[in-house]
Amino acid sequence: KIRGHKTWNELLNRIQVEGGTDEQMKTFYSCLFRANLFSRKFYERKANGEPYYYSPYDGKVYDGYMYTDNGFWDTFRSQFPLTNILHPTMQGRYMNALLAAQEQCGWLPSWSAPGETGGMLGNHSISLLADAWAKGIRTFDPEKALKAYAHEAMNKGPWGGANGRGFWKEYFELGYVPYPESMGSSAQTMEYAYDDFCGYQLAKMTGNKHYQEVFARQMYNYKNVFDPSIGFMRGKGVDGKWQEPFDPLEWGGPFCEGNAWHYTWSVFHDPQGLIDLMGGKDGFNQMMDSVFILPPVFDDSYYGGVIHEIREMQIMNMGNYAHGNQPIQHMLYMYNYSGQPWKAQHWIREVMDKLYTPAPDGYCGDEDNGQTSAWYVFSAMGFYPVCPGTDEYILGTPYFKQMKLHLENGKTVTISAPNNGDDKRYISSMTLNGKDHTKNYVTHEDLMNGASITFKMDSKPNEQRGTKETDFPYSFSNEFKKKK
Repeated sequence: KIRGHKTWNELLNRIQVEGGTDEQMKTFYSCLFRANLFSRKFYERKANGEPYYYSPYDGKVYDGYMYTDNGFWDTFRSQFPLTNILHPTMQGRYMNALLAAQEQCGWLPSWSAPGETGGMLGNHSISLLADAWAKGIRTFDPEKALKAYAHEAMNKGPWGGANGRGFWKEYFELGYVPYPESMGSSAQTMEYAYDDFCGYQLAKMTGNKHYQEVFARQMYNYKNVFDPSIGFMRGKGVDGKWQEPFDPLEWGGPFCEGNAWHYTWSVFHDPQGLIDLMGGKDGFNQMMDSVFILPPVFDDSYYGGVIHEIREMQIMNMGNYAHGNQPIQHMLYMYNYSGQPWKAQHWIREVMDKLYTPAPDGYCGDEDNGQTSAWYVFSAMGFYPVCPGTDEYILGTPYFKQMKLHLENGKTVTISAPNNGDDKRYISSMTLNGKDHTKNYVTHEDLMNGASITFKMDSKPNEQRGTKETDFPYSFSNEFKKKK
């Protein structure tokens, strides 16, 4: 008991918060606690202190570290990126454990409990690996990681929907996963395109020309399931025809635990590409606004009844914004790519105030291995990793008057917003280490070097700050345009 108290006290003191109500403090530390419950250690210590483990993948005993109880479809988004900041040593061990698991069962994990289950969609181990490398965690062999991912991307695995790819040939040949041959097809297409970007990124960062070329072609595949005539992602058949009938409010079908209003934003690596598809910033912002203007209506005919994710969206009553499930959790931050960052600030504060409490029913939906908690921890800091695999954290709005992050390397990040309050959610101006900072993001290096970030908050939005193209965060399309 004493040791447990000491461990958690040290851990929770890694982030020190001041200037909030008791309720806000309890909510924050409850979220920090839960974000740190995962991943679970799955190793023991020998008499000499060295780690070893029983493999849940092949039943043999190995030296080294192993971790389990994690579904990457949820946690690649912010739970692992938070661990990159707070626990880089552990994350370095985890990346090697991923590659060890791949050797032991033939596939990169996607949902381990304690062995592989193949649950949910996507091949998000590569997101974890690319993000770790982008954040300076370089304990693993990138060649081995890329080879393992290539195997994942070009073979069908034995479990569920997330080991290998069931329709990998179609994805490569047609440029999308077909519907209705594959349920969740458009969701898969978008997530595979992002994962291929992560493969490309890791290859690029490590100078591997071969794998750069292998994955470069697929990164725009998300465009192939976007129907410009209606402005949504949509199911598409093998014959290239759009799914009929189509209702953007229908959950399931070509999507997974969501609808077209939720999934259309799943272009983590290329928001600019999505903006272009929607005809520019005005069309994009109008679509984003509409998510909240719509009532929380739905079509549950695919499921034949109301699933809990639908009910949670209804109860939250923030339009068709479904924060209780993961696919839309990054969407609020996308206003930073389209010249209206104050809208991100408005809606993030709404979510934090209304959808999280310290009570037993304090979550607005699935907590999912620390992901919904990590969203809150990041959002309280004032930034969020929209695209793991890059080194940027996209600005939201800080929640407290002061936060101190005590990093593993001995440095401190101080986030100050001295005039913050319930009536002041908008960033009027911001400095990074004493210098005016107009960009809509900070970098991982900024944080790791120890940083002093100061926000001046206001009750009215500053509609000039962060509106220039030069202030926008990373989009793959912009990198490509620069090359041209």
